Amino acid sequence: MVQADRIDGRPCERIDALARHDKWYLGGLDGVVWAPPFPKWLHRPGFWDPAHLLQHEVGPAFSVAILDRGGTEVALRGGPAALAGGGFAEARLRDWSWRPGHLIARWSTGLPAAGGVHRVEEDRRIRPGGILESCWRLPRALAGGQLVGFTAQPADAVSLLHRTERGVSWMRTVSDRSGMSMTVRMELRGPSAPARCQVIRSEGRAVPEWAHSPFAEVPALPDALASPAAAGDGHTGWIWIAVAFHIGAEGRVALQLQLQPQLGEPVGRPCPRPDADWASFFAGFPTFACGDPQLDRYFDYRVYGLGLNRIEGRWGNVRHPAIAEGPEYFHVPITYSAQCHMMEMRWRAGGREAWGSLLNFVDNQKPDGSFHGRLYPDHLEGTDFYHANWGDALLAVDDMHPSPVALVRCYEGLARYARWLDTARDPEQSGMFTVVNHFETGQEYMSRYMAVDDEADVAGWRPRLRLKGIDISVYAHQLFRALAVLAGRLGRTGDEAEWRALGDRCATAITERMWCPETRLFTDVDGRTLRRTGVKAAVGFYPMLAGLADGRRLDAMLDHLEDPSTFGTPFPLPSSSVDDPRFSAEGIWRGKRRNCPWNGRVWPMTTSHVIEGLLREWRRGNRRAGGLAADMLARFVRMMFTDGDPGRPNCFEHYNPCTGRACHFRGIDDYQHSWVLDLLARGFAGLHVDARVVELRPLPHGQPHVSMGPVTARGRALYVALDEERATLTVDGERYSGPRGEPLIVAWDDVAPTETPP
Repeated sequence: MVQADRIDGRPCERIDALARHDKWYLGGLDGVVWAPPFPKWLHRPGFWDPAHLLQHEVGPAFSVAILDRGGTEVALRGGPAALAGGGFAEARLRDWSWRPGHLIARWSTGLPAAGGVHRVEEDRRIRPGGILESCWRLPRALAGGQLVGFTAQPADAVSLLHRTERGVSWMRTVSDRSGMSMTVRMELRGPSAPARCQVIRSEGRAVPEWAHSPFAEVPALPDALASPAAAGDGHTGWIWIAVAFHIGAEGRVALQLQLQPQLGEPVGRPCPRPDADWASFFAGFPTFACGDPQLDRYFDYRVYGLGLNRIEGRWGNVRHPAIAEGPEYFHVPITYSAQCHMMEMRWRAGGREAWGSLLNFVDNQKPDGSFHGRLYPDHLEGTDFYHANWGDALLAVDDMHPSPVALVRCYEGLARYARWLDTARDPEQSGMFTVVNHFETGQEYMSRYMAVDDEADVAGWRPRLRLKGIDISVYAHQLFRALAVLAGRLGRTGDEAEWRALGDRCATAITERMWCPETRLFTDVDGRTLRRTGVKAAVGFYPMLAGLADGRRLDAMLDHLEDPSTFGTPFPLPSSSVDDPRFSAEGIWRGKRRNCPWNGRVWPMTTSHVIEGLLREWRRGNRRAGGLAADMLARFVRMMFTDGDPGRPNCFEHYNPCTGRACHFRGIDDYQHSWVLDLLARGFAGLHVDARVVELRPLPHGQPHVSMGPVTARGRALYVALDEERATLTVDGERYSGPRGEPLIVAWDDVAPTETPP
């Protein structure tokens, strides 16, 4: 068995263990990501498919050609296979090796070599600072030739094109989905002064084929840089840019395209340097092992997913490091998923991204106290609004990584938010809180909204509903409860009484008005009549988060989780009950497959909530809830492997509750809209940390050996080791042990204080 204070988990080995041949997503841990959902040009060198700089798509990026001494292109053979139709779930790439942080593609050149042909190798990475890098290892036979980086940019979006010391730079205007534009400085460059640069305007298509570029026919001048507006003929077309570098005997050349948004920052404002590369990012998380290959692999795969979507706090309105919801247009901080990121990122040493996930929204808080639903670096227009469980998330972060300064800022921001919520969404003082459209819960296309408005699904973001939502009422209760706790910690006794009164009123309303005896589940309430809707949805389990279900009600809720006719599907948990008249495992709503349907699909977000609720009921003493939590968590994680293959973990938006099939048609993998790492750490390893104690109480999951560590919490290093009989917790080298079936609790006051360095 692994000792409780000695776990070997070197970051590079953890990264290498995730290697596979069917993936290509790359991120620089700072807000720039290359994760095209249906790429067309993976089989060509470089990054022709677009990258994303937060929510802005930037493409084409660039491709690469190899020229021999006479200037003729060296054809590349073999290499990664083109994927028919841009699909990626059913095909694998040849000569392609991916792991978090970089991917390697290999080709043969056709040039004769002893024993065969010469091979070339390309290493693609995204480096911090918005740098897309294509680094080449070339055979000596190509020495004296040139490696050329080339791109095509839309002529009507380019300005200020000029030569730089290492390549060519220009300004590019890009627009997001809402039509808001941003200027990006782009530079295509190499390791030193280029052998030559060329710029040519062209009509026609822009494809990453050197033979189709204008450079293949136009004579290679020593230096030819035309102005983007030189033609003056009004046509748009493309501006083709090429930068060539000599290939030396050592055969190593790196080409880069850097993306730098022009956000109008004050002159002289320091630009924070990203504090993470992939190895140090992984090193900040504990190693987890329980002997189940899928659970073990998924723990580190989630670390990768969080890193892919990490945003450094240097992008205009996004001032603190945080996690984006996902790739593509989801690559910005979003309130609905920020609660998940706070739960996950508290397991990284220091907790910077966990705090930042809330601080960004507090910094940009609206005058009325509400939060923007999304934060864009360059504007705050059309940001929408989403509800979130801020209270639980803030307590979880402060328990593990206390920061007095950050806590005061978050407390004051959430106090304003809570007063807005109470005034704007419960003016009747009912203790229940109003949903005004089916998007703001993050859960659209459900019967729960149609119960109060038969046009709820076609009204868009217009505030026409009056639905007292069980989910946001639980969120409100947890927020009031958290503010009361934090007011006590901060010595604000007057505030504490206010929050406790609001929390009590909310708890009374949920237990007395929102429990539906007929459905044996909590449901929404019609805000016009104050009658329960009786619609069974997964959010009806959320009161478990707050401990608001007594023994009889809790048993009824657990019955539902085991009943295949309601919520007991093979893959947990359908967002709407199986017996809902609008239920569809395939996501069909009004005869159309929807992008984001909640009428039966498994959404990891909701499943995380329900397993979290079961875990809390287990810690309150309910053994049945603990068994269900362990079983559901294992089935939940196993669902997120393509074809059940332990080597192909994924995280899509939603899944079929009967087959476990992901929404591959959306193409959005590595979507961080849930918490999983946190549930494995607290459920299977059993580690719980709060401001008073550290506790070891694993779920009854049946894995004989579990180890985890080091976990950094409250400045201490924690290690966990479980075997069949014993549970061992090590805190800064001091070991505590007890029977595995009983809670092991260590008060922080009983742990020897850490030594203060001289």
